[in-house]
Amino acid sequence: MSEDNDAVELDEDAETEAVDADVEEEADTTEESTADAGAEEASADADTETETADDAVETDAAADPDPDADEAEAEDASPFDDDVMPDDDVDLLIPVEDYLSAGVHIGTQQKTKDMERFIHRVRDDGLYVLDVSETDGRIRTAADFLAHYDPEQILVTSSRQYGRFPAQKFADTVGARARTGRFIPGTLTNPDYAGYIEPDVVVVTDPIGDAQAVKEAITVGIPVIAMCDSNNQLSNVDLVIPTNNKGRRALSVVYWLLANETLDRRGTDTVFALEDFEDEL
Repeated sequence: MSEDNDAVELDEDAETEAVDADVEEEADTTEESTADAGAEEASADADTETETADDAVETDAAADPDPDADEAEAEDASPFDDDVMPDDDVDLLIPVEDYLSAGVHIGTQQKTKDMERFIHRVRDDGLYVLDVSETDGRIRTAADFLAHYDPEQILVTSSRQYGRFPAQKFADTVGARARTGRFIPGTLTNPDYAGYIEPDVVVVTDPIGDAQAVKEAITVGIPVIAMCDSNNQLSNVDLVIPTNNKGRRALSVVYWLLANETLDRRGTDTVFALEDFEDEL
Protein backbone atom coordinates (compact mmCIF):
# COMPACT_ATOMS: atom_id res chain seq x y z
CA MET A 1 0.00 0.00 0.00
CA SER A 2 1.12 3.58 -0.57
CA GLU A 3 1.85 6.14 2.09
CA ASP A 4 -1.11 8.15 0.69
CA ASN A 5 -3.51 5.45 1.82
CA ASP A 6 -2.19 5.61 5.34
CA ALA A 7 -1.97 9.37 5.46
CA VAL A 8 -5.50 10.19 4.39
CA GLU A 9 -7.13 12.41 6.99
CA LEU A 10 -10.64 13.29 5.92
CA ASP A 11 -12.99 15.42 7.89
CA GLU A 12 -15.78 13.21 9.23
CA ASP A 13 -18.54 15.34 7.85
CA ALA A 14 -16.88 15.52 4.44
CA GLU A 15 -16.51 11.76 4.37
CA THR A 16 -20.13 11.21 5.32
CA GLU A 17 -21.28 13.65 2.66
CA ALA A 18 -19.18 11.85 0.06
CA VAL A 19 -20.79 8.57 0.96
CA ASP A 20 -24.27 10.05 1.13
CA ALA A 21 -23.93 12.25 -2.00
CA ASP A 22 -25.50 9.71 -4.32
CA VAL A 23 -29.15 10.57 -3.96
CA GLU A 24 -31.47 7.58 -4.01
CA GLU A 25 -33.07 7.04 -7.34
CA GLU A 26 -36.75 7.79 -7.26
CA ALA A 27 -39.13 5.54 -9.17
CA ASP A 28 -39.91 6.67 -12.68
CA THR A 29 -43.31 8.24 -13.08
CA THR A 30 -45.50 8.26 -16.11
CA GLU A 31 -48.55 10.32 -16.98
CA GLU A 32 -51.62 8.77 -18.45
CA SER A 33 -54.42 10.84 -19.91
CA THR A 34 -57.97 9.61 -19.43
CA ALA A 35 -59.49 11.90 -22.04
CA ASP A 36 -60.80 10.48 -25.31
CA ALA A 37 -60.15 12.09 -28.69
CA GLY A 38 -63.71 13.46 -29.07
CA ALA A 39 -63.87 15.23 -25.69
CA GLU A 40 -60.24 16.26 -25.15
CA GLU A 41 -60.97 19.87 -24.11
CA ALA A 42 -63.94 18.96 -21.89
CA SER A 43 -62.03 16.33 -19.97
CA ALA A 44 -58.69 18.17 -19.70
CA ASP A 45 -59.18 18.82 -15.99
CA ALA A 46 -59.89 15.13 -15.37
CA ASP A 47 -56.53 13.92 -16.55
CA THR A 48 -54.69 12.10 -13.80
CA GLU A 49 -51.13 11.17 -13.20
CA THR A 50 -50.27 7.61 -12.28
CA GLU A 51 -47.06 6.64 -10.66
CA THR A 52 -45.13 3.42 -11.01
CA ALA A 53 -43.22 4.01 -7.77
CA ASP A 54 -42.21 0.59 -6.33
CA ASP A 55 -40.63 -0.76 -9.54
CA ALA A 56 -37.24 0.84 -9.03
CA VAL A 57 -34.69 -0.36 -6.51
CA GLU A 58 -32.71 2.19 -4.58
CA THR A 59 -28.96 1.57 -4.62
CA ASP A 60 -26.64 0.89 -1.64
CA ALA A 61 -24.56 3.99 -2.24
CA ALA A 62 -27.71 6.12 -1.94
CA ALA A 63 -28.38 7.73 1.41
CA ASP A 64 -30.01 10.82 2.84
CA PRO A 65 -27.87 13.89 2.11
CA ASP A 66 -27.80 14.85 5.78
CA PRO A 67 -27.15 11.88 8.09
CA ASP A 68 -27.80 13.94 11.24
CA ALA A 69 -31.22 14.95 9.91
CA ASP A 70 -31.80 11.31 8.96
CA GLU A 71 -31.04 10.23 12.53
CA ALA A 72 -33.33 12.92 13.93
CA GLU A 73 -36.16 11.75 11.65
CA ALA A 74 -35.70 8.18 12.84
CA GLU A 75 -35.90 9.39 16.44
CA ASP A 76 -38.98 11.58 15.86
CA ALA A 77 -41.03 9.01 13.93
CA SER A 78 -43.75 7.52 16.09
CA PRO A 79 -42.62 4.02 17.10
CA PHE A 80 -45.94 2.71 18.36
CA ASP A 81 -47.25 0.41 15.64
CA ASP A 82 -49.14 -2.74 16.51
CA ASP A 83 -48.49 -4.53 13.24
CA VAL A 84 -44.71 -5.15 13.17
CA MET A 85 -44.42 -8.87 12.44
CA PRO A 86 -46.50 -11.55 10.74
CA ASP A 87 -46.76 -13.86 13.77
CA ASP A 88 -47.64 -12.27 17.10
CA ASP A 89 -46.84 -15.49 18.96
CA VAL A 90 -43.11 -15.49 18.16
CA ASP A 91 -40.89 -15.87 21.24
CA LEU A 92 -38.72 -12.74 21.32
CA LEU A 93 -35.64 -11.87 23.38
CA ILE A 94 -37.52 -8.89 24.87
CA PRO A 95 -41.19 -7.88 24.83
CA VAL A 96 -42.27 -6.51 21.47
CA GLU A 97 -43.25 -3.29 23.22
CA ASP A 98 -39.57 -2.71 24.07
CA TYR A 99 -38.62 -3.02 20.41
CA LEU A 100 -41.42 -0.61 19.51
CA SER A 101 -40.57 2.01 22.12
CA ALA A 102 -36.99 2.06 20.81
CA GLY A 103 -38.15 2.37 17.20
CA VAL A 104 -36.15 -0.68 16.08
CA HIS A 105 -38.82 -1.45 13.48
CA ILE A 106 -38.86 1.97 11.81
CA GLY A 107 -37.26 1.91 8.37
CA THR A 108 -36.85 4.68 5.82
CA GLN A 109 -39.11 5.79 2.99
CA GLN A 110 -36.90 3.91 0.55
CA LYS A 111 -36.26 0.21 0.17
CA THR A 112 -33.96 -2.00 -1.83
CA LYS A 113 -34.86 -5.32 -3.34
CA ASP A 114 -32.26 -6.92 -1.05
CA MET A 115 -34.16 -5.76 2.04
CA GLU A 116 -37.67 -6.66 0.86
CA ARG A 117 -37.66 -9.96 2.74
CA PHE A 118 -37.05 -8.14 6.03
CA ILE A 119 -39.84 -5.58 5.51
CA HIS A 120 -43.23 -6.37 7.01
CA ARG A 121 -45.31 -3.53 5.56
CA VAL A 122 -45.34 0.16 4.65
CA ARG A 123 -47.01 2.78 6.86
CA ASP A 124 -49.43 5.44 5.66
CA ASP A 125 -46.65 8.03 5.95
CA GLY A 126 -44.47 6.03 3.55
CA LEU A 127 -42.06 4.61 6.12
CA TYR A 128 -41.27 0.93 5.72
CA VAL A 129 -41.80 -1.22 8.81
CA LEU A 130 -39.14 -3.85 9.46
CA ASP A 131 -40.19 -7.29 10.68
CA VAL A 132 -39.21 -7.31 14.36
CA SER A 133 -39.17 -11.11 14.49
CA GLU A 134 -36.48 -11.09 11.77
CA THR A 135 -34.46 -8.56 13.76
CA ASP A 136 -34.72 -10.71 16.87
CA GLY A 137 -33.76 -13.89 15.03
CA ARG A 138 -30.80 -12.30 13.28
CA ILE A 139 -29.43 -10.97 16.59
CA ARG A 140 -29.38 -14.57 17.84
CA THR A 141 -27.72 -15.78 14.65
CA ALA A 142 -25.06 -13.06 14.81
CA ALA A 143 -24.35 -13.92 18.45
CA ASP A 144 -23.91 -17.59 17.51
CA PHE A 145 -21.46 -16.52 14.81
CA LEU A 146 -19.45 -14.10 16.94
CA ALA A 147 -19.16 -16.50 19.87
CA HIS A 148 -16.84 -18.69 17.79
CA TYR A 149 -14.26 -15.93 17.37
CA ASP A 150 -11.49 -14.78 19.66
CA PRO A 151 -12.97 -11.60 21.22
CA GLU A 152 -9.92 -9.53 20.29
CA GLN A 153 -10.34 -10.55 16.66
CA ILE A 154 -13.77 -8.93 16.43
CA LEU A 155 -13.86 -5.36 15.11
CA VAL A 156 -16.92 -3.12 15.43
CA THR A 157 -17.24 0.17 13.56
CA SER A 158 -19.65 3.09 13.53
CA SER A 159 -19.32 6.38 11.69
CA ARG A 160 -22.86 7.36 12.63
CA GLN A 161 -23.04 9.59 15.68
CA TYR A 162 -25.79 7.63 17.43
CA GLY A 163 -23.99 4.33 16.89
CA ARG A 164 -20.64 5.30 18.37
CA PHE A 165 -21.41 4.93 22.06
CA PRO A 166 -23.27 1.58 21.87
CA ALA A 167 -20.70 0.21 19.40
CA GLN A 168 -17.86 1.10 21.77
CA LYS A 169 -19.81 -0.33 24.70
CA PHE A 170 -20.40 -3.54 22.78
CA ALA A 171 -16.67 -3.82 22.11
CA ASP A 172 -15.83 -3.21 25.77
CA THR A 173 -18.43 -5.74 26.88
CA VAL A 174 -17.39 -8.65 24.68
CA GLY A 175 -13.66 -7.83 24.56
CA ALA A 176 -13.65 -6.71 20.93
CA ARG A 177 -11.96 -3.76 19.27
CA ALA A 178 -13.80 -0.65 18.09
CA ARG A 179 -13.17 2.01 15.49
CA THR A 180 -15.83 4.70 15.84
CA GLY A 181 -16.07 7.98 13.99
CA ARG A 182 -13.98 8.37 10.86
CA PHE A 183 -12.56 5.05 9.64
CA ILE A 184 -8.99 5.67 8.53
CA PRO A 185 -8.31 4.20 5.07
CA GLY A 186 -5.66 1.49 5.34
CA THR A 187 -6.74 0.31 8.80
CA LEU A 188 -7.27 -3.20 7.43
CA THR A 189 -5.15 -3.06 4.29
CA ASN A 190 -1.97 -1.07 4.98
CA PRO A 191 0.58 -2.89 7.19
CA ASP A 192 2.72 0.26 7.27
CA TYR A 193 -0.04 2.24 9.01
CA ALA A 194 0.46 2.56 12.78
CA GLY A 195 -3.22 1.75 13.37
CA TYR A 196 -3.21 -1.33 11.12
CA ILE A 197 -5.11 -4.32 12.52
CA GLU A 198 -6.05 -7.79 11.27
CA PRO A 199 -9.43 -8.77 12.69
CA ASP A 200 -11.23 -11.96 11.72
CA VAL A 201 -14.73 -10.47 11.52
CA VAL A 202 -16.16 -6.94 11.24
CA VAL A 203 -19.46 -5.63 12.64
CA VAL A 204 -20.66 -2.39 11.03
CA THR A 205 -23.47 -0.10 12.15
CA ASP A 206 -24.45 0.95 8.62
CA PRO A 207 -22.97 -0.34 5.33
CA ILE A 208 -23.43 3.14 3.85
CA GLY A 209 -21.83 5.18 6.60
CA ASP A 210 -19.20 2.51 7.21
CA ALA A 211 -18.50 1.96 3.52
CA GLN A 212 -14.71 2.26 3.93
CA ALA A 213 -14.64 -0.46 6.59
CA VAL A 214 -16.83 -2.73 4.44
CA LYS A 215 -14.66 -2.12 1.38
CA GLU A 216 -11.47 -3.01 3.21
CA ALA A 217 -13.02 -6.05 4.88
CA ILE A 218 -14.05 -7.39 1.49
CA THR A 219 -10.60 -6.66 0.08
CA VAL A 220 -8.87 -8.80 2.71
CA GLY A 221 -11.60 -11.45 2.88
CA ILE A 222 -13.08 -10.70 6.31
CA PRO A 223 -16.78 -11.54 6.88
CA VAL A 224 -19.07 -8.58 7.51
CA ILE A 225 -22.00 -8.45 9.91
CA ALA A 226 -24.08 -5.35 9.24
CA MET A 227 -27.03 -3.59 10.80
CA CYS A 228 -29.13 -2.77 7.77
CA ASP A 229 -32.09 -0.45 7.27
CA SER A 230 -34.67 -0.69 4.51
CA ASN A 231 -32.49 1.37 2.13
CA ASN A 232 -29.32 -0.75 2.35
CA GLN A 233 -27.99 -3.16 -0.25
CA LEU A 234 -26.49 -6.42 0.89
CA SER A 235 -24.02 -7.31 -1.86
CA ASN A 236 -21.01 -6.97 0.47
CA VAL A 237 -22.71 -8.14 3.66
CA ASP A 238 -22.38 -11.70 4.94
CA LEU A 239 -24.89 -11.52 7.80
CA VAL A 240 -27.71 -8.97 8.07
CA ILE A 241 -29.34 -7.65 11.22
CA PRO A 242 -32.38 -5.73 9.93
CA THR A 243 -32.96 -2.68 12.10
CA ASN A 244 -33.37 1.04 12.23
CA ASN A 245 -29.65 1.88 12.06
CA LYS A 246 -30.09 5.65 12.44
CA GLY A 247 -31.98 6.04 15.72
CA ARG A 248 -30.14 6.41 19.02
CA ARG A 249 -32.43 4.18 21.07
CA ALA A 250 -32.75 1.55 18.35
CA LEU A 251 -28.98 1.13 18.05
CA SER A 252 -28.62 0.97 21.83
CA VAL A 253 -31.16 -1.85 22.03
CA VAL A 254 -29.65 -3.89 19.20
CA TYR A 255 -26.06 -3.60 20.44
CA TRP A 256 -27.21 -4.37 23.99
CA LEU A 257 -29.02 -7.54 22.92
CA LEU A 258 -26.15 -8.61 20.67
CA ALA A 259 -23.64 -8.20 23.51
CA ASN A 260 -25.69 -10.17 26.04
CA GLU A 261 -26.48 -12.93 23.56
CA THR A 262 -22.82 -13.24 22.54
CA LEU A 263 -21.74 -13.48 26.19
CA ASP A 264 -24.47 -16.05 26.85
CA ARG A 265 -23.16 -18.30 24.08
CA ARG A 266 -19.70 -18.10 25.58
CA GLY A 267 -21.13 -19.43 28.83
CA THR A 268 -20.68 -16.13 30.65
CA ASP A 269 -23.09 -15.30 33.47
CA THR A 270 -22.59 -11.54 33.15
CA VAL A 271 -25.68 -9.71 31.93
CA PHE A 272 -25.71 -6.01 31.13
CA ALA A 273 -28.62 -3.61 31.41
CA LEU A 274 -29.93 -1.54 28.52
CA GLU A 275 -29.00 1.61 30.42
CA ASP A 276 -25.33 0.64 30.06
CA PHE A 277 -25.64 1.05 26.30
CA GLU A 278 -27.53 4.35 26.29
CA ASP A 279 -25.49 7.49 25.87
CA GLU A 280 -26.57 10.54 27.82
CA LEU A 281 -27.70 13.38 25.58
